[in-house]
This record gives sequence, C-alpha cells and structure tokens, in this order.
Amino acid sequence: MPRMPVERFHQALSTELDALRERGTLKGAESVITRVLPAAGERGPRYLLAGPPGDSDQPFLKMNSNNYLGMSLRPELRSAEEAAVHAFGVGPGAVRFISGTYQAHVDLEARLAAFHGRESAMIFSSAYAAVLGVLVPLTTAETVVISDELNHNCIINAMRLSRPKDKQVYKHLDLGDLDAKLAAAAGICRRVILVTDGIFSMRGDHAPLPEILEIARHHDGNFPENVVVMVDDSHGVGAFGRTGRGTEESTGSGPADVLVATLGKALGVNGGYVTGSRVLTDYLRETSPTYIYSNPITVGECAAALAALEILDSPQGSSLLDHLRAMTARFEQGLLRLGYETIPGEHPVTPLMVRDTAKTTALVAHLRQHGILATGLKYPVVPRGDESIRFQISADHTPHDIDSVLAALESFPGR
Repeated sequence: MPRMPVERFHQALSTELDALRERGTLKGAESVITRVLPAAGERGPRYLLAGPPGDSDQPFLKMNSNNYLGMSLRPELRSAEEAAVHAFGVGPGAVRFISGTYQAHVDLEARLAAFHGRESAMIFSSAYAAVLGVLVPLTTAETVVISDELNHNCIINAMRLSRPKDKQVYKHLDLGDLDAKLAAAAGICRRVILVTDGIFSMRGDHAPLPEILEIARHHDGNFPENVVVMVDDSHGVGAFGRTGRGTEESTGSGPADVLVATLGKALGVNGGYVTGSRVLTDYLRETSPTYIYSNPITVGECAAALAALEILDSPQGSSLLDHLRAMTARFEQGLLRLGYETIPGEHPVTPLMVRDTAKTTALVAHLRQHGILATGLKYPVVPRGDESIRFQISADHTPHDIDSVLAALESFPGR
C-alpha cells in the first residue's frame, strides 16, 4: 500500500520558511559557480555563475572566500592531488579503523604535528566534525565547559551534545567575566574545558590567548583534572601570524592544550584536524564518533594539503603572507577613508559593520551588480545590531581588485 503524503509535515516546514522570510533572515538560493577564469593582467581570478541572464556571462570577483592564500588554485596542489588520485583512486573506501588509513594520512598527521610543534595530530573530515569529535568525548559528567559568547556554531552545538555538568558562556573577550566563571566552577567539577575561537570568523578579531592561558593556569589547581584550554583556530592557521601558524604565533601565547584547525581555508583543501599530546590523540581515536564512524579525507586531499604546507613553510609562503597583509591593510584603510565602520585588525576577515538588515541586503545586491560577491551576515548568524558584510581578503587579490571593491562601495547610494 502506498505511503500517504506527509502534507502536514511539509506545511509545518513551509510555515517556518515563511517566518524566516518575513524576518529577513532567509539565506535563499546559493550561487552556483560554473567556471573559474584565471588571473590575467592586473586582475586576480574571476568566477562565472549559473543563473539569470547577466549573471551567467559576468565575471565575478570573490570577496567571500576562506581561501586566504589562494592555495586552492595553485598548480602545485593540483598536481599533487592528481598524482595521488591516479595512484590510489578518488575515495578512501572505508572509515580508518576498518580499511581506510593510507600512508598519506599518517604522513599528513605527522607534518601537521611538526608544523604546530606538538607531539601528535589527527585528521577529521572537516573542522566542524573535529570540534564535535573532540569536545564531546573530552567532556565528562564532572566537567564544566566555559565558552566565549561569539564562538563558532560548531562549538555551540558541541556543547549542546556534550552534556557537561554545567556550561557557562562569558562575554566576548571579557577576561574579568572569564575569571569569575572559572572561580565559580571551583569545587563543583573535576575538569574545566575552556574553549575559544582563535579568530572569530564573523568579525576578524582574535582571542587574547596569553591572558586566557594565564587565567587558566591561575585557577588550574582548583580542579583535579585541570583547566584544559581548547582553541579552534580554523580561520587563523595559514592566514595569521608571521609564518601562518595562527593566533598562537601572532599573540606569542605558546601552545594551547588542544588546538583544532582546518585544511579547508588558508590551506585550500578540505578536512579538519586536532593537534596536541600523543595521549590526547590516542584517546580520541578510540572515543571520537566523528572520527571512528566517518570516512577520512581522500589520499588526493592529503597530498594537496602536504603540498600546501610545503609552500607555506617556504620563502614563497612568506611572500604570500606579506601580500595578504598588504591587501588587507589597503582594503581596511579604504573602508575608513570612505567613512565605513569596520573592526581594525591584521586578519583578512574585514567586516563592514552595517547594523541594519535591510541596508545589508541592499549593499550586497549593489556589490553583486558591480560584479562583486560578498556575504551579508544577519540575525541569527550575528546578534541583532551587528549586521554586517564579511569581506575576506585573499592573496589572490590584486591592488586593482581591492580598489574595484572600494569604488563600488563609494558609489552605494545608501552610504
């Protein structure tokens, strides 16, 4: 007998979508990239999109990509991935403990550990999966988790899934509030996991890691199983710090106890990882569900990531980082010259603070008409009053590209 249509269920979903639309928070259709046009002359790469007439033949400048060093288009990474795919195929075939670990996985983990000066590293299918797969198994019934209020959604969901004894959220970058939360946790739990983003992805500001680590050390003796500091530096690694080693390097903090990052942003590939002590990764390989029950990244992706790390750790990588910092400064100074509000900083996430949903939508549309792809951030992705456009600078961008975006912003009627 055929299944009855689930009309009431679909109606409930439609009602929720209508409510998002009325609030102005519906994300809507995604742009579909059909072709990449390589850099030419004074212009960096451009992208062609599927869509209505006008979009399909107009080249767009991407100002909303995490590809901070332009690694994803580099011939060295393409060649490395193609060679590995030719030798090993396109997929791992299984989760790692069954039959899916290849030498490339082991080599990449060793390279990542050495890059960060740690004993060990462990790859996940994404940084989101890494955060879930690290925070949840490290949280016991006698753990308090303390988190910055602007931490990424992956940390928020990991806290929901982890079922700690208590969870506390301190005001963004408010070290006094953090100190008070740690003091209040004394005597009620055995372990504290203090978790923060390194770079806060919506604003481009960073955690003051030296001070956070010092506060953790100050309270550490009150907890039988320590205050464990966990940092998700997915937007920092490869894009921040003199040699691209992220927020730890930029702030001079020394190593956090647990560091999570990604291969899918500045390194230009795919996947996430955690790095720390050998006992940490040994424990997580036995307990982390998103590692145990999920396929790893492919051998080809490992090869490309290894090539990206080799470039980053070379004079060529230093040149890319220098150019990235120069383009970021050029854009930030241009915003200020035009009278726009931003949050100053060296990280290539450069937000334009609009603080109004309708104006954000209009400005994104204006930029698109000028061949520029930028992403508006509105509630609930950001708090009400923090509506903004998150511009992301890349080493692929040229001075001409940056000036083109500034010219489009100058011509916006609503500014």
